[in-house]
Amino acid sequence: MTAAMSYAPSFYVQSDEVQLAVYQRGNPAQPTVIFIHGYPDNHEVWDKVVALLEDEFHVVTYDVRGSGASSLPKRIRDYTLAKLSQDLQAVMNAVSPDRPVHLVAHDWGSIQTWESVTDPALQHRIASYSTLSGPCLDHVGKLLRRYISQPNAEHLSYIMNQALHSWYIFMFQAPLLAPTIWRAGLAKHWHKVLAKIENVKHAEPNPNQLIDGVNGIQLYRANMLPRVLAPRARYSAVPINLLVALDDHFVRPHLYNYLEEWAPNLERTEIQGGHWQLLLDQPEVFADAVRQFIKRY
Repeated sequence: MTAAMSYAPSFYVQSDEVQLAVYQRGNPAQPTVIFIHGYPDNHEVWDKVVALLEDEFHVVTYDVRGSGASSLPKRIRDYTLAKLSQDLQAVMNAVSPDRPVHLVAHDWGSIQTWESVTDPALQHRIASYSTLSGPCLDHVGKLLRRYISQPNAEHLSYIMNQALHSWYIFMFQAPLLAPTIWRAGLAKHWHKVLAKIENVKHAEPNPNQLIDGVNGIQLYRANMLPRVLAPRARYSAVPINLLVALDDHFVRPHLYNYLEEWAPNLERTEIQGGHWQLLLDQPEVFADAVRQFIKRY
């Protein structure tokens, strides 16, 4: 989320019909850390964090399908969690074929990475997982069922509170509404929206914002309702660093309740800050939390 593409892709990785733009920094001899961005961003949202970690690690970012310099599939079925997990696996195999990697993710990057972290066939390839502002959709579905089956004032409050903060998800299901809003001016003013909603002080215009915003809507359409309404039991033995932004206006802290039942090696750390603030305004805080966790594994 900088004024221009900060540097050209180091190379492209093929994942079925999609080409993924991959960016490498740091020393390849050091532990590999792959950063997975969310919506409506591209790899540049990590620039400030990467700058603080590239001297210590082999740092890899990539534009997820539908964003940045990667391929832009148009069909909804091209954005399923299975496809996104396949993409991440392709990147892992390209940048660290022989050693496990550390994963760091935000927003939809976190949502999609949970798919890999809870996949028994991939867990041996993942040394650790640091996640911010993006839950596993299956875990969310299970949590909502738990709240509904055990009705009380607290559970009802949790459901209503998250629903009020997730209004945009319902809007994204409409065929034309969200793309029209992006094209009508939201893309041009998105950095101002971040400043107003989350008081982000260092958000800059993204020249690729319209493409990132419009194409990424398919993430919601392909995954949100199918996974939340028909959740699977998804477990993980991977060491997980759950970073909870207490001032997140989109993902409320209670959405992570009971998560340790699915991920016994999980550590929860609550941090004062918003959904994007920790990456754009407080990168030192985020980078330090990631650094300390990675060095233990």
